[in-house]
Amino acid sequence: MQAIDFAEAYLPEDRTMQVARSLAQEVGLAPVAPGAGAALRLLAAAGGARAVVEIGTGTGVSGLWLLGGMLPGGVLTTIDVEAEHQRMARRIFLEAGYPASRTRIITGRALDVLPRLSDSAYDLLFVDGDREEHANCVGPALRLLRPGGVLALGGALAGGRIADPVARDRPTVALRELAGTLREAEEWVPALLPVGDGLLVAVKRP
Repeated sequence: MQAIDFAEAYLPEDRTMQVARSLAQEVGLAPVAPGAGAALRLLAAAGGARAVVEIGTGTGVSGLWLLGGMLPGGVLTTIDVEAEHQRMARRIFLEAGYPASRTRIITGRALDVLPRLSDSAYDLLFVDGDREEHANCVGPALRLLRPGGVLALGGALAGGRIADPVARDRPTVALRELAGTLREAEEWVPALLPVGDGLLVAVKRP
């Protein structure tokens, strides 16, 4: 077993998580890998997260990881354009033992929903939607996150293509440019974590 495979399998997923992952595959989604999910749980726990926003509900895989790291009573606000996927996720959250009060499930485009959320009210924002729209979420994140809050962007390695200068497809170029922008931004303390398909993480400076 290679080291990366060992790391991905370090924290095994329980039955409910496995069901959520199977549902995602059935409807053609690619949920976060276990290593990336574990990193999200760690970030939520390290920040004592009470209020988290997730863009891309899917069938609830990443939501379960985030809820697992949040403080008891914390609320996950999760946004997706696919109501059917969210119905699956709602069932998964309940089966995992999280009461309905722990999740706020909003159907709609993230860029339409984010302006309605409160300023400086969130501890963590996880973006796992359209890779070409990741950059459009950075501005809203700066407004929504409290000082010290965390922005996490999924799929940041673009399937390994981000380091290949020959790869010029639009999603890869968008992620590459975003990584450079966050690296130079004074408002953020960034890092690119090589877990799953990559997490581009940035902490909002006070």
